[in-house]
Amino acid sequence: MKNKKTIIELCMSPDLGGLELYMVRAAKALKGEFDVISIIGEDTKLKQYYDKDDIVKQINKKSNILVYSAAKKLAKIIDDNKVEVIHMHWTKDIAFVVLAKLLSKKKPKIVQTRNMTMTRFKDDFYHRFIYKHMDMILAVTHQVKAQIEKFIPEDIRPKVEVLYMGSDRVEPMEDDKLEEFKGSIGFTQDAFNIGMVGRINEAKGQHLLIKALSHIKDKRVKAYFVGHEMKKGYIDELKSLATDLGVADRVFFLGFMKNPHHFFQACDVIVLASKRETFGLVLIEAMQVGTAVIGSNSGGVVEIIDDKKTGMLFEVGSDRSLAKGIEKLLNDRKLLEDIAKMGKLKADEMFSNELQFDKLGKILEELI
Repeated sequence: MKNKKTIIELCMSPDLGGLELYMVRAAKALKGEFDVISIIGEDTKLKQYYDKDDIVKQINKKSNILVYSAAKKLAKIIDDNKVEVIHMHWTKDIAFVVLAKLLSKKKPKIVQTRNMTMTRFKDDFYHRFIYKHMDMILAVTHQVKAQIEKFIPEDIRPKVEVLYMGSDRVEPMEDDKLEEFKGSIGFTQDAFNIGMVGRINEAKGQHLLIKALSHIKDKRVKAYFVGHEMKKGYIDELKSLATDLGVADRVFFLGFMKNPHHFFQACDVIVLASKRETFGLVLIEAMQVGTAVIGSNSGGVVEIIDDKKTGMLFEVGSDRSLAKGIEKLLNDRKLLEDIAKMGKLKADEMFSNELQFDKLGKILEELI
């Protein structure tokens, strides 16, 4: 049996969302093929998602003053464990990781999964220095790949490949358990329940769904929001908006759910209303449990949703367009069921964790 190579999965983000949780899933998925060390920040919420047999190290990198010290600690971990590859996920960690590579003796390969759009040229001294020390960027969509190739000069650009983010296949809840769960979160038998999952902030577009409700006269349509409030008081602003529009009795905030798959299955429709969503993992997770999805027609969403086939697209930023999409599915049960069925088929065939992490493992192995 050959000795496993050692890799680092790294994300120092203090937040808790799709980007951060994807890093945890990657670390766990790659354990069979590699010795995996996860590097996370001391102020992270990610620690709770690891098991006892996972190798996890925490480093303090809260300010620019601490970056050099943190990079030295990372360099020591690299050299002590003979790390071959650092796979990083948060754009703000790039300089930190490059510095650690330069301070190390091992000089590991650096791979970044790029979850964010790129909108300006990276031809200044700083970015030329940074990118020439990176080895590969994994773009989560073809759109992101095109942006990288446009804005990073070819002579310093790392190799770029597209690797979609995947989602775990989840066993559906039995009918009696599902009904019990629906009751526990306030769903009623006659309602048409719309769900949104993600950080509670303006960029995610919760306000659009609340405004859309005001255009839908059928009071059976209700909106449920799951996620962390990113700015204290923003949920109160959304509740005030709902009150002003006369839909406060149809808007509910359920807080954060560690495992939202049951919620996805309980909803009639899941909405992703971000103005600029690079990928849209929430859509994949909902599609995999057989729930119909609606997303704004921008970013990576259009690579997931085939309009009126595997989901519904609405005009980005338009609450009226979103309302029309919801009403279409509300009033056409066959379309709702067909979209849910075809969406699940596409998610299983193209966006499963098993498939995407198998590709990731092969990419990292070829890089070493």
